[in-house]
Amino acid sequence: MIGPHNHPLSHRAHGMPTDTIFALASGSARAAIAVMRLSGPATGPTVAALCGGTLPAPRHASLRRLRDPAGAVLDHALILWFPGPGTYTGEDCAELHLHGGRAVIDGVANTLAEAGLRPAEPGEFTRLAFLNGRMDLVEAEAVHDLVEAETEAQRRQALRQLEGALGALYQGWADRLRGILAHQEALIDFPDEDLPPEVEHQLLTTLGTVRTEIRLHLNDAGRGEKLRAGLFFAITGAPNVGKSTLINALAERDVAIVSHIPGTTRDVLETRVILGGVPVTLVDTAGLRETTDAIEAEGVRRALARAADADLVITMVEAGPPGRTKLRPNATGSMLVANKADLGLPGPDGALRISARTGLGMDALRAHLAETARRLTESSGPPPLTRARHRAALLAAAEHLDAAEQADLPELRGEDLRLAMRALGRITGHVGVEDILDMVFSHFCIGK
Repeated sequence: MIGPHNHPLSHRAHGMPTDTIFALASGSARAAIAVMRLSGPATGPTVAALCGGTLPAPRHASLRRLRDPAGAVLDHALILWFPGPGTYTGEDCAELHLHGGRAVIDGVANTLAEAGLRPAEPGEFTRLAFLNGRMDLVEAEAVHDLVEAETEAQRRQALRQLEGALGALYQGWADRLRGILAHQEALIDFPDEDLPPEVEHQLLTTLGTVRTEIRLHLNDAGRGEKLRAGLFFAITGAPNVGKSTLINALAERDVAIVSHIPGTTRDVLETRVILGGVPVTLVDTAGLRETTDAIEAEGVRRALARAADADLVITMVEAGPPGRTKLRPNATGSMLVANKADLGLPGPDGALRISARTGLGMDALRAHLAETARRLTESSGPPPLTRARHRAALLAAAEHLDAAEQADLPELRGEDLRLAMRALGRITGHVGVEDILDMVFSHFCIGK
Protein backbone atom coordinates (compact mmCIF):
# COMPACT_ATOMS: atom_id res chain seq x y z
CA MET A 1 0.00 0.00 0.00
CA ILE A 2 1.44 3.35 -1.00
CA GLY A 3 0.93 5.96 1.69
CA PRO A 4 2.04 9.55 2.24
CA HIS A 5 5.38 8.54 3.74
CA ASN A 6 6.52 5.93 1.22
CA HIS A 7 4.96 7.45 -1.93
CA PRO A 8 7.67 7.73 -4.62
CA LEU A 9 6.63 11.33 -5.28
CA SER A 10 7.17 12.40 -1.68
CA HIS A 11 10.89 13.00 -2.33
CA ARG A 12 13.38 13.08 -5.17
CA ALA A 13 14.66 9.61 -5.91
CA HIS A 14 18.34 9.23 -5.11
CA GLY A 15 20.50 9.66 -8.21
CA MET A 16 17.50 10.57 -10.40
CA PRO A 17 18.42 13.22 -12.98
CA THR A 18 16.48 16.45 -12.60
CA ASP A 19 16.20 17.28 -16.30
CA THR A 20 12.79 15.70 -16.76
CA ILE A 21 10.36 18.36 -17.97
CA PHE A 22 6.60 18.82 -18.08
CA ALA A 23 4.20 21.30 -19.63
CA LEU A 24 0.57 21.78 -20.49
CA ALA A 25 0.47 21.08 -24.23
CA SER A 26 -3.18 21.95 -24.82
CA GLY A 27 -3.06 25.64 -23.92
CA SER A 28 -4.34 27.56 -20.93
CA ALA A 29 -7.91 28.21 -22.11
CA ARG A 30 -10.66 26.34 -20.28
CA ALA A 31 -11.55 23.08 -22.04
CA ALA A 32 -12.98 19.67 -21.29
CA ILE A 33 -9.58 17.97 -21.60
CA ALA A 34 -6.10 19.26 -20.79
CA VAL A 35 -2.99 17.39 -21.97
CA MET A 36 0.11 17.45 -19.77
CA ARG A 37 3.31 16.28 -21.51
CA LEU A 38 6.35 14.82 -19.76
CA SER A 39 9.77 14.01 -21.20
CA GLY A 40 13.00 12.79 -19.62
CA PRO A 41 14.54 9.93 -17.64
CA ALA A 42 12.28 10.37 -14.62
CA THR A 43 9.08 10.14 -16.68
CA GLY A 44 8.49 6.41 -16.11
CA PRO A 45 8.96 6.34 -12.31
CA THR A 46 6.97 9.56 -11.92
CA VAL A 47 3.99 8.36 -13.95
CA ALA A 48 4.07 4.97 -12.21
CA ALA A 49 3.94 6.70 -8.83
CA LEU A 50 1.04 8.91 -9.91
CA CYS A 51 -0.85 5.83 -11.11
CA GLY A 52 -0.34 3.80 -7.94
CA GLY A 53 2.87 1.98 -8.74
CA THR A 54 2.47 0.55 -12.26
CA LEU A 55 2.87 1.97 -15.74
CA PRO A 56 0.26 1.46 -18.47
CA ALA A 57 1.22 -0.69 -21.45
CA PRO A 58 3.34 1.33 -23.88
CA ARG A 59 1.36 3.36 -26.41
CA HIS A 60 -2.01 2.24 -25.04
CA ALA A 61 -4.40 4.67 -23.36
CA SER A 62 -5.25 3.61 -19.83
CA LEU A 63 -7.77 5.19 -17.43
CA ARG A 64 -6.12 5.66 -14.02
CA ARG A 65 -6.63 7.46 -10.74
CA LEU A 66 -3.83 9.95 -10.19
CA ARG A 67 -2.78 10.49 -6.57
CA ASP A 68 -0.57 13.04 -4.83
CA PRO A 69 2.10 12.05 -2.23
CA ALA A 70 -0.52 12.17 0.53
CA GLY A 71 -2.65 9.63 -1.31
CA ALA A 72 -5.39 12.10 -2.27
CA VAL A 73 -6.95 11.58 -5.70
CA LEU A 74 -5.97 14.35 -8.09
CA ASP A 75 -8.01 13.24 -11.10
CA HIS A 76 -9.31 10.33 -13.14
CA ALA A 77 -7.20 10.62 -16.29
CA LEU A 78 -6.19 8.83 -19.47
CA ILE A 79 -2.49 8.00 -19.38
CA LEU A 80 -0.27 7.35 -22.39
CA TRP A 81 3.26 6.04 -21.79
CA PHE A 82 5.88 6.25 -24.57
CA PRO A 83 9.23 4.64 -23.77
CA GLY A 84 12.17 6.12 -25.69
CA PRO A 85 13.95 6.39 -27.99
CA GLY A 86 11.12 6.10 -30.54
CA THR A 87 9.28 9.17 -29.25
CA TYR A 88 8.84 12.79 -30.26
CA THR A 89 11.80 13.93 -28.13
CA GLY A 90 13.82 10.72 -28.33
CA GLU A 91 13.42 10.30 -24.54
CA ASP A 92 10.90 8.54 -22.33
CA CYS A 93 7.66 10.52 -22.66
CA ALA A 94 4.13 10.47 -21.32
CA GLU A 95 0.86 12.30 -21.76
CA LEU A 96 -1.67 12.85 -19.01
CA HIS A 97 -5.11 13.59 -20.43
CA LEU A 98 -6.67 15.42 -17.51
CA HIS A 99 -10.00 17.09 -16.91
CA GLY A 100 -9.54 20.70 -17.95
CA GLY A 101 -10.34 22.45 -14.66
CA ARG A 102 -7.72 24.89 -13.39
CA ALA A 103 -7.59 23.20 -9.98
CA VAL A 104 -6.92 19.78 -11.56
CA ILE A 105 -4.14 21.14 -13.76
CA ASP A 106 -2.53 23.04 -10.90
CA GLY A 107 -2.73 20.03 -8.58
CA VAL A 108 -0.99 17.73 -11.06
CA ALA A 109 1.61 20.38 -11.98
CA ASN A 110 2.42 21.04 -8.32
CA THR A 111 2.81 17.31 -7.68
CA LEU A 112 5.19 16.94 -10.63
CA ALA A 113 7.24 19.94 -9.48
CA GLU A 114 7.47 18.55 -5.93
CA ALA A 115 8.78 15.31 -7.44
CA GLY A 116 11.73 17.19 -8.95
CA LEU A 117 10.46 17.68 -12.48
CA ARG A 118 10.68 21.18 -13.87
CA PRO A 119 8.36 23.19 -16.14
CA ALA A 120 9.50 23.16 -19.76
CA GLU A 121 10.82 26.26 -21.49
CA PRO A 122 9.16 27.46 -24.73
CA GLY A 123 9.91 24.99 -27.50
CA GLU A 124 11.91 22.68 -25.25
CA PHE A 125 10.20 19.46 -26.35
CA THR A 126 10.98 20.21 -30.01
CA ARG A 127 14.46 21.37 -29.10
CA LEU A 128 15.07 17.98 -27.47
CA ALA A 129 13.76 16.30 -30.62
CA PHE A 130 16.34 18.22 -32.64
CA LEU A 131 19.22 17.59 -30.20
CA ASN A 132 18.38 13.87 -30.07
CA GLY A 133 18.32 13.55 -33.86
CA ARG A 134 14.58 13.09 -34.25
CA MET A 135 14.37 15.98 -36.73
CA ASP A 136 16.60 18.58 -38.33
CA LEU A 137 16.36 22.29 -37.59
CA VAL A 138 14.28 23.05 -40.69
CA GLU A 139 11.71 20.46 -39.61
CA ALA A 140 11.74 21.86 -36.06
CA GLU A 141 10.91 25.32 -37.42
CA ALA A 142 8.08 23.76 -39.42
CA VAL A 143 6.53 22.50 -36.17
CA HIS A 144 6.22 26.11 -35.01
CA ASP A 145 4.80 27.17 -38.39
CA LEU A 146 2.22 24.38 -38.24
CA VAL A 147 1.07 25.44 -34.78
CA GLU A 148 0.81 29.07 -35.95
CA ALA A 149 -0.86 28.30 -39.32
CA GLU A 150 -4.01 30.37 -39.87
CA THR A 151 -4.91 29.16 -43.35
CA GLU A 152 -4.95 26.02 -45.47
CA ALA A 153 -2.09 27.32 -47.62
CA GLN A 154 0.09 27.94 -44.56
CA ARG A 155 -0.76 24.47 -43.23
CA ARG A 156 0.26 22.81 -46.50
CA GLN A 157 3.54 24.71 -46.63
CA ALA A 158 4.38 23.86 -43.00
CA LEU A 159 3.51 20.19 -43.46
CA ARG A 160 5.64 19.94 -46.57
CA GLN A 161 8.56 21.38 -44.63
CA LEU A 162 7.87 19.15 -41.60
CA GLU A 163 7.89 16.09 -43.84
CA GLY A 164 11.47 16.94 -44.78
CA ALA A 165 11.13 18.29 -48.32
CA LEU A 166 13.03 21.51 -47.63
CA GLY A 167 15.68 19.87 -45.44
CA ALA A 168 16.22 17.17 -48.06
CA LEU A 169 16.78 19.84 -50.73
CA TYR A 170 19.45 21.58 -48.63
CA GLN A 171 21.04 18.32 -47.54
CA GLY A 172 21.17 17.18 -51.17
CA TRP A 173 23.18 20.26 -52.09
CA ALA A 174 25.50 19.68 -49.13
CA ASP A 175 26.05 16.05 -50.17
CA ARG A 176 26.91 17.05 -53.73
CA LEU A 177 29.36 19.67 -52.46
CA ARG A 178 30.93 17.02 -50.24
CA GLY A 179 31.56 14.90 -53.33
CA ILE A 180 33.07 17.91 -55.14
CA LEU A 181 35.31 18.61 -52.15
CA ALA A 182 36.53 15.01 -52.12
CA HIS A 183 37.65 15.34 -55.72
CA GLN A 184 39.20 18.72 -54.98
CA GLU A 185 41.18 17.25 -52.09
CA ALA A 186 42.43 14.53 -54.42
CA LEU A 187 43.71 17.18 -56.83
CA ILE A 188 45.45 18.94 -53.93
CA ASP A 189 46.96 15.84 -52.29
CA PHE A 190 48.12 14.13 -55.48
CA PRO A 191 49.28 16.89 -57.85
CA ASP A 192 51.88 14.67 -59.50
CA GLU A 193 49.61 11.68 -60.15
CA ASP A 194 48.43 12.92 -63.56
CA LEU A 195 44.75 12.63 -62.66
CA PRO A 196 42.52 12.74 -65.75
CA PRO A 197 41.60 16.32 -66.78
CA GLU A 198 37.94 15.33 -66.79
CA VAL A 199 38.10 15.12 -62.95
CA GLU A 200 38.50 18.88 -62.63
CA HIS A 201 36.07 19.49 -65.48
CA GLN A 202 33.39 17.40 -63.74
CA LEU A 203 34.16 19.14 -60.46
CA LEU A 204 33.61 22.60 -61.95
CA THR A 205 30.49 21.48 -63.84
CA THR A 206 28.83 20.11 -60.69
CA LEU A 207 29.89 23.17 -58.70
CA GLY A 208 28.27 25.46 -61.28
CA THR A 209 25.09 23.38 -61.33
CA VAL A 210 24.68 23.51 -57.54
CA ARG A 211 25.38 27.24 -57.50
CA THR A 212 22.75 27.82 -60.22
CA GLU A 213 20.16 25.76 -58.35
CA ILE A 214 20.78 27.73 -55.15
CA ARG A 215 20.51 31.05 -57.01
CA LEU A 216 17.22 29.96 -58.60
CA HIS A 217 15.92 28.91 -55.17
CA LEU A 218 16.81 32.36 -53.83
CA ASN A 219 15.13 34.10 -56.77
CA ASP A 220 11.61 33.26 -55.60
CA ALA A 221 10.26 36.76 -54.80
CA GLY A 222 10.01 35.73 -51.16
CA ARG A 223 6.86 33.68 -51.78
CA GLY A 224 7.35 31.21 -48.93
CA GLU A 225 8.27 33.92 -46.44
CA LYS A 226 5.28 36.02 -47.51
CA LEU A 227 2.89 33.09 -47.07
CA ARG A 228 4.32 32.28 -43.65
CA ALA A 229 4.26 35.86 -42.32
CA GLY A 230 1.34 37.22 -44.37
CA LEU A 231 1.06 40.00 -46.92
CA PHE A 232 0.55 43.75 -46.48
CA PHE A 233 -1.95 45.62 -48.66
CA ALA A 234 -1.98 49.41 -48.17
CA ILE A 235 -5.01 51.56 -49.03
CA THR A 236 -3.94 55.06 -50.09
CA GLY A 237 -5.58 58.09 -51.64
CA ALA A 238 -6.67 61.65 -51.05
CA PRO A 239 -8.64 62.56 -47.92
CA ASN A 240 -12.31 61.61 -47.79
CA VAL A 241 -12.34 59.24 -50.79
CA GLY A 242 -13.63 56.35 -48.65
CA LYS A 243 -10.47 54.51 -47.54
CA SER A 244 -11.75 53.88 -44.01
CA THR A 245 -15.15 52.75 -45.32
CA LEU A 246 -13.34 50.30 -47.63
CA ILE A 247 -11.19 48.76 -44.90
CA ASN A 248 -14.26 48.36 -42.69
CA ALA A 249 -16.09 46.64 -45.55
CA LEU A 250 -13.20 44.27 -46.30
CA ALA A 251 -12.69 43.46 -42.61
CA GLU A 252 -16.47 43.16 -42.07
CA ARG A 253 -16.16 45.14 -38.84
CA ASP A 254 -15.51 48.69 -37.71
CA VAL A 255 -11.74 49.11 -37.80
CA ALA A 256 -11.52 52.80 -38.66
CA ILE A 257 -13.62 55.82 -37.75
CA VAL A 258 -15.66 56.97 -40.75
CA SER A 259 -16.50 60.66 -41.08
CA HIS A 260 -17.36 63.14 -43.83
CA ILE A 261 -14.65 65.42 -42.41
CA PRO A 262 -11.45 65.16 -44.52
CA GLY A 263 -8.35 63.98 -42.65
CA THR A 264 -10.17 61.89 -40.01
CA THR A 265 -7.54 59.12 -40.27
CA ARG A 266 -4.21 60.58 -39.18
CA ASP A 267 -2.28 57.42 -38.30
CA VAL A 268 -1.75 54.02 -39.87
CA LEU A 269 -4.51 51.54 -38.91
CA GLU A 270 -4.12 47.81 -39.53
CA THR A 271 -6.38 44.78 -39.50
CA ARG A 272 -5.76 41.17 -40.53
CA VAL A 273 -8.01 39.30 -42.96
CA ILE A 274 -7.79 36.12 -45.04
CA LEU A 275 -7.79 36.60 -48.81
CA GLY A 276 -7.33 33.67 -51.17
CA GLY A 277 -6.22 31.48 -48.28
CA VAL A 278 -3.42 33.92 -47.40
CA PRO A 279 -3.25 36.11 -44.26
CA VAL A 280 -3.27 39.75 -45.35
CA THR A 281 -2.82 42.82 -43.17
CA LEU A 282 -4.90 45.66 -44.59
CA VAL A 283 -3.44 49.07 -43.85
CA ASP A 284 -5.62 52.18 -43.76
CA THR A 285 -3.47 55.29 -44.20
CA ALA A 286 -3.90 59.00 -43.75
CA GLY A 287 -5.20 60.96 -46.73
CA LEU A 288 -2.42 62.10 -49.05
CA ARG A 289 -2.39 65.87 -49.45
CA GLU A 290 -0.24 68.91 -48.77
CA THR A 291 -0.89 70.18 -45.26
CA THR A 292 0.52 72.61 -42.72
CA ASP A 293 -0.90 70.61 -39.80
CA ALA A 294 2.09 68.92 -38.15
CA ILE A 295 0.08 65.89 -36.96
CA GLU A 296 -1.58 65.32 -40.31
CA ALA A 297 1.78 65.79 -42.07
CA GLU A 298 3.26 63.04 -39.92
CA GLY A 299 0.32 60.81 -40.85
CA VAL A 300 1.00 61.45 -44.53
CA ARG A 301 4.68 60.62 -44.05
CA ARG A 302 3.79 57.35 -42.35
CA ALA A 303 1.26 56.55 -45.07
CA LEU A 304 3.88 56.97 -47.79
CA ALA A 305 6.41 54.87 -45.85
CA ARG A 306 3.88 52.06 -45.29
CA ALA A 307 2.86 52.09 -48.93
CA ALA A 308 6.50 51.81 -50.00
CA ASP A 309 6.81 48.55 -48.05
CA ALA A 310 3.44 47.08 -49.07
CA ASP A 311 3.01 44.02 -51.28
CA LEU A 312 0.08 45.77 -52.97
CA VAL A 313 -0.96 49.42 -52.96
CA ILE A 314 -4.70 49.99 -53.44
CA THR A 315 -4.97 53.57 -54.67
CA MET A 316 -8.47 54.90 -54.11
CA VAL A 317 -10.05 57.78 -56.01
CA GLU A 318 -13.59 59.07 -56.34
CA ALA A 319 -15.53 58.05 -59.42
CA GLY A 320 -16.02 61.03 -61.64
CA PRO A 321 -15.12 62.63 -64.95
CA PRO A 322 -11.57 61.74 -66.07
CA GLY A 323 -10.42 65.32 -65.78
CA ARG A 324 -11.46 65.46 -62.14
CA THR A 325 -9.78 62.24 -61.06
CA LYS A 326 -6.14 62.25 -60.05
CA LEU A 327 -4.37 59.00 -60.93
CA ARG A 328 -1.58 57.99 -58.60
CA PRO A 329 -0.47 54.36 -59.08
CA ASN A 330 2.37 53.88 -61.52
CA ALA A 331 4.53 51.38 -59.64
CA THR A 332 4.40 47.63 -59.91
CA GLY A 333 2.16 46.11 -57.28
CA SER A 334 -0.59 48.71 -57.36
CA MET A 335 -4.22 48.82 -58.42
CA LEU A 336 -6.67 51.67 -58.95
CA VAL A 337 -10.11 51.62 -57.30
CA ALA A 338 -12.79 54.22 -58.06
CA ASN A 339 -15.11 54.59 -55.09
CA LYS A 340 -18.62 56.08 -54.87
CA ALA A 341 -19.64 54.42 -58.14
CA ASP A 342 -23.19 54.25 -56.75
CA LEU A 343 -23.50 57.92 -57.73
CA GLY A 344 -23.50 56.83 -61.37
CA LEU A 345 -20.27 58.55 -62.34
CA PRO A 346 -17.64 56.82 -64.50
CA GLY A 347 -14.21 55.94 -63.22
CA PRO A 348 -10.82 56.46 -64.84
CA ASP A 349 -9.53 53.93 -67.35
CA GLY A 350 -8.28 50.75 -65.69
CA ALA A 351 -10.02 51.46 -62.39
CA LEU A 352 -12.27 48.97 -60.63
CA ARG A 353 -15.53 50.81 -59.86
CA ILE A 354 -16.97 50.11 -56.41
CA SER A 355 -19.09 51.61 -53.69
CA ALA A 356 -17.63 50.74 -50.32
CA ARG A 357 -20.78 52.13 -48.71
CA THR A 358 -23.40 50.16 -50.66
CA GLY A 359 -21.33 47.11 -51.62
CA LEU A 360 -21.45 47.72 -55.37
CA GLY A 361 -18.46 46.00 -57.00
CA MET A 362 -17.12 44.69 -53.67
CA ASP A 363 -17.34 41.02 -54.72
CA ALA A 364 -15.19 41.76 -57.77
CA LEU A 365 -12.70 43.65 -55.60
CA ARG A 366 -12.46 40.80 -53.06
CA ALA A 367 -11.93 38.30 -55.89
CA HIS A 368 -9.17 40.46 -57.38
CA LEU A 369 -7.43 40.87 -54.01
CA ALA A 370 -7.69 37.13 -53.32
CA GLU A 371 -6.16 36.30 -56.70
CA THR A 372 -3.36 38.78 -56.06
CA ALA A 373 -2.64 37.21 -52.67
CA ARG A 374 -2.49 33.75 -54.22
CA ARG A 375 -0.25 34.93 -57.05
CA LEU A 376 2.21 36.54 -54.64
CA THR A 377 2.56 33.39 -52.52
CA GLU A 378 2.02 30.40 -54.82
CA SER A 379 5.05 28.37 -55.76
CA SER A 380 5.70 25.32 -57.91
CA GLY A 381 8.58 22.91 -57.97
CA PRO A 382 10.85 22.60 -54.93
CA PRO A 383 9.52 23.85 -51.59
CA PRO A 384 10.06 27.59 -51.15
CA LEU A 385 12.22 29.43 -48.66
CA THR A 386 10.30 30.23 -45.49
CA ARG A 387 12.71 32.20 -43.29
CA ALA A 388 15.22 35.04 -43.49
CA ARG A 389 17.68 32.78 -41.64
CA HIS A 390 17.60 30.29 -44.52
CA ARG A 391 17.98 33.06 -47.08
CA ALA A 392 21.05 34.53 -45.37
CA ALA A 393 22.77 31.13 -45.17
CA LEU A 394 21.97 30.31 -48.82
CA LEU A 395 23.29 33.69 -49.96
CA ALA A 396 26.50 32.98 -48.08
CA ALA A 397 26.74 29.51 -49.69
CA ALA A 398 26.18 30.94 -53.17
CA GLU A 399 28.84 33.61 -52.63
CA HIS A 400 31.37 31.01 -51.50
CA LEU A 401 30.57 28.92 -54.58
CA ASP A 402 31.08 32.01 -56.78
CA ALA A 403 34.49 32.46 -55.16
CA ALA A 404 35.30 28.77 -55.51
CA GLU A 405 34.59 28.85 -59.22
CA GLN A 406 36.87 31.85 -59.68
CA ALA A 407 39.66 30.61 -57.38
CA ASP A 408 43.11 30.37 -58.97
CA LEU A 409 44.56 27.94 -56.44
CA PRO A 410 43.02 24.54 -55.62
CA GLU A 411 43.57 25.17 -51.92
CA LEU A 412 41.48 28.34 -52.07
CA ARG A 413 38.77 26.55 -54.00
CA GLY A 414 38.70 23.79 -51.38
CA GLU A 415 38.32 26.34 -48.56
CA ASP A 416 35.41 28.07 -50.26
CA LEU A 417 33.72 24.71 -50.83
CA ARG A 418 34.05 23.95 -47.12
CA LEU A 419 32.57 27.34 -46.23
CA ALA A 420 29.64 26.79 -48.61
CA MET A 421 28.93 23.38 -47.03
CA ARG A 422 29.12 24.97 -43.61
CA ALA A 423 26.57 27.62 -44.58
CA LEU A 424 24.17 24.91 -45.79
CA GLY A 425 24.76 22.93 -42.61
CA ARG A 426 23.72 25.90 -40.49
CA ILE A 427 20.25 25.76 -42.04
CA THR A 428 19.55 22.14 -41.15
CA GLY A 429 21.47 22.27 -37.88
CA HIS A 430 24.25 19.88 -38.81
CA VAL A 431 27.03 22.36 -38.05
CA GLY A 432 27.56 25.57 -36.13
CA VAL A 433 24.07 26.14 -34.71
CA GLU A 434 24.61 26.71 -31.00
CA ASP A 435 24.35 30.47 -31.42
CA ILE A 436 20.97 30.27 -33.19
CA LEU A 437 19.13 27.58 -31.18
CA ASP A 438 17.86 30.00 -28.56
CA MET A 439 16.58 32.31 -31.30
CA VAL A 440 14.77 29.51 -33.14
CA PHE A 441 13.04 27.93 -30.14
CA SER A 442 12.28 31.05 -28.11
CA HIS A 443 9.22 31.75 -30.30
CA PHE A 444 7.64 28.33 -29.63
CA CYS A 445 4.72 27.92 -27.27
CA ILE A 446 5.14 26.14 -23.94
CA GLY A 447 4.53 22.40 -24.32
CA LYS A 448 5.89 22.17 -27.85
